Amino acid sequence: MAIKEEELKVISYADQTTTFESGNEMAAMAAAQINYHIMGYFPITPSTEVAQYLDQMKARGEHDIQLIAADGEHGSAGICYGAAVTGARVFNATSANGFLYMIEQLPVQSGTRFPMVLNLVTRAVSGPLDIRGDHSDLYFGLNTGWVILTAKTPQAVYDMNIMALKIAEHSKVRLPVIVAYDGFWTSHQKRKVNYFSDRKVVQDFVGECPVEYNFARNPKLPVTIGAHMDGKDLMNNRFQQSEALYAAGEVFKEVAAEYAKLSGREYPVLDLYKMDDAEVALFLLNSAAESAKDVVDKLRAQGIKAGVISPNILRPFPANEIRTALKNVKGLLVGERADSFGANGANLTHEIKSALQSDRENQTIVLSRVFGLGGTDFYADDAEKFFEMTLEAVEKGYAEKPFDYFGVVPGDPEKVLKPVIEPQHGDVYNSGLIDVTPDPETHKLKVKIPPLRALTEKPKRLGSGHGACPGCGIFGGLELFFKGIEGDVVVLYQTGCAYVTTTAYPYTSHKQTMIHNLFQNGAATLSGTVDAFLEMKRRGEIEVSEDATFVMITGDGGMDIGMGSAIGTALRGHHLIMLEYDNEGYMNTGSQMSYSTPLGHMTSTTNVGRAQKGKKFHHKDTAQIMAATNIPYVFTGTEAFPQDLVKKAAKAQWYAKNVGTVYGKILIACPLNWKSNDRDGEKIVGAAVNSCFFPLYEVEQGETTITYDPEAKKKRIPVSDWLAFMGKTKHMLKEENKHLLQDFEAEIERRWQILKAKHESPLL
Repeated sequence: MAIKEEELKVISYADQTTTFESGNEMAAMAAAQINYHIMGYFPITPSTEVAQYLDQMKARGEHDIQLIAADGEHGSAGICYGAAVTGARVFNATSANGFLYMIEQLPVQSGTRFPMVLNLVTRAVSGPLDIRGDHSDLYFGLNTGWVILTAKTPQAVYDMNIMALKIAEHSKVRLPVIVAYDGFWTSHQKRKVNYFSDRKVVQDFVGECPVEYNFARNPKLPVTIGAHMDGKDLMNNRFQQSEALYAAGEVFKEVAAEYAKLSGREYPVLDLYKMDDAEVALFLLNSAAESAKDVVDKLRAQGIKAGVISPNILRPFPANEIRTALKNVKGLLVGERADSFGANGANLTHEIKSALQSDRENQTIVLSRVFGLGGTDFYADDAEKFFEMTLEAVEKGYAEKPFDYFGVVPGDPEKVLKPVIEPQHGDVYNSGLIDVTPDPETHKLKVKIPPLRALTEKPKRLGSGHGACPGCGIFGGLELFFKGIEGDVVVLYQTGCAYVTTTAYPYTSHKQTMIHNLFQNGAATLSGTVDAFLEMKRRGEIEVSEDATFVMITGDGGMDIGMGSAIGTALRGHHLIMLEYDNEGYMNTGSQMSYSTPLGHMTSTTNVGRAQKGKKFHHKDTAQIMAATNIPYVFTGTEAFPQDLVKKAAKAQWYAKNVGTVYGKILIACPLNWKSNDRDGEKIVGAAVNSCFFPLYEVEQGETTITYDPEAKKKRIPVSDWLAFMGKTKHMLKEENKHLLQDFEAEIERRWQILKAKHESPLL
């Protein structure tokens, strides 16, 4: 018997290694193998791990990507755009509100046609805050002009990150690409994955970095990028961009076919599961589609012709492929993890209906269900209910309820929430023991406070039961500060540990009014609150006798992303206190570097290894920055010096109520991420003061006063004594890192001498 020659051929794929990893790990793996030039990033759950993994690889010398920690997602998008216009290969990862914060920059990148790859690890957009996965962030990206790929599994995350760059740089496309995958399901759950053993295979596949484009990289060939246009030119620009985006659909098919030959893994435009003869089907994005496939098998065994459709590319929208797939389908339910509020269905529902409208013969009944918001699990039972709804509509010949939410739980009036702690206000927070009076000669304040034990009778502002880590210094520091504040407070917490550990619906630890807003907008929000309160009092809409002190609590890097808002508030002079608790990192998202992280200190994005030794630059001095805005009062404090902090709190309240904006910074311990003993927090922050790393001082009416001088008290200690308390700095004490310690000591001494000069010369 003759054997055909082609039957003897064995398909040979590039050598691959099998591992067991998460989507975030595989996004980082793809980026490292490509060896991008630049990653501008800012930490936000659940995408933060991508930068963390890349930093770990960087410390081991496994790639050459320059990781640039931005001041916020808007800044990270700017970094990426600036690198892209230079012709660099650029990478980023973000989620949820971070994606929305950078969204202003995204149409700039696509409208000027500069490629890059952004991993969008999808998550619920607040408010209310929810850090788990849905697609409400992704839907905001549909109109940004970016190509959007969707990855259902960690394997797809790896593969699509490689394909994405090739698509982005294709001559017919020249557009940035988003790779979207589900937060926590795909991003964190580990599954079997194959990756190319040799990074050269990846680099050969994506090809050389293009050089023929008009980049801002050669001063001898000047270019103008982003010139403003009139309407006619903008019309042409948008048309060209639109044509490029549609071309990306065909380029995706070409790149996917080429990648299949290399890897053995195929990524069609639509992932069609048993759709050849399906009569009822579900249209689902990403991981939910995987959950529904088992239900299809179950229904098929019962004689029901069911199927699942899931796109691998969302922009350009695969309208032709969807029309073909639904040619003979009687009923389709579109499940979406987001809503387009007020539109009687979310975005994909309307786009699918629009695609079907172009097929006059199509009779598919389309149902729309919003499900799985805020990370609500989607089980096989839920997929079965979706099919039941679809079958019922087919049987009736119409959808009785075309659009609805799925999984809503009605409340029970008999189980109405009741306060566990009675609200406390007014006199209970007035000790009558604190005296603050202006000195007519110096125009500064004189403060008298009683022994601290006398203030312990004032109730705490926070109830027991918060969820902070053992030894967390936030609450000791905040409660001590509040001992110096008399009367009622209205407190705004920016997102951070202090917020997330004290409020989780339906519970709250706050005995007085608490407002939450995001990192970047806390100060602006509270300035609106206090001015509205005062204006309504002036109009007689609030009792004149009503009074409160308005305090914004920030920390966990909030004075990086929130610095602009804070400076604006200070310059306007609103009657409020901004209080920063400094734990030297983004601790609420897993101990990433913030600008307040000191030189050499280890975080999850400033790792210690052969190629790097912790943070590469010195910490930001927010107190001095805010003092430069010429507000009436700025101070520093710690719980290790309680009387000093209580006095400063009393001053802060007086200035906020009578003059204008106040800024305070307290150093607090974070044992988990400082890698220190839970019980040593007060000792560590005290050592930070005595080493002159964190000096205690105040800037009152522009004049600097050191309120505790360890040199004068003969208590100054070497910086190394303070560092020895913390595991995150133990590498700095090794002989091979002596130069790092010396650089750190020199900067501390320089700042201390400047502060002493200001103390001695009031005009400085």
